[in-house]
Amino acid sequence: MTDAITAEDFSTSSGTEGWEVAAGVASRTFRTGSFAVGVEFVDAIGELADEADHHPDVDLRYPTVTVRLTSHDVGGLSRRDVELARRISEAAAELDIGS
Repeated sequence: MTDAITAEDFSTSSGTEGWEVAAGVASRTFRTGSFAVGVEFVDAIGELADEADHHPDVDLRYPTVTVRLTSHDVGGLSRRDVELARRISEAAAELDIGS
């Protein structure tokens, strides 16, 4: 049994607001406002990713962090991507980071 989902499944899942889906990848750019806050956010994403054993691509720039999620083992999106997207969005909210 696979946990693969469609782009629509991802987009209509609770907690994925603000995330965009294209070509089997969910992405979102967060406006951190500063490089230091971006680093703090990337650290939080790293902890969440290790806990989930599911690792996104993360691009840190001044003043944004872009996150891309996909599940290589299913060739697209999975329920793991939904859960990690939710947790990343929650971490952003805790750090008062917008999109």
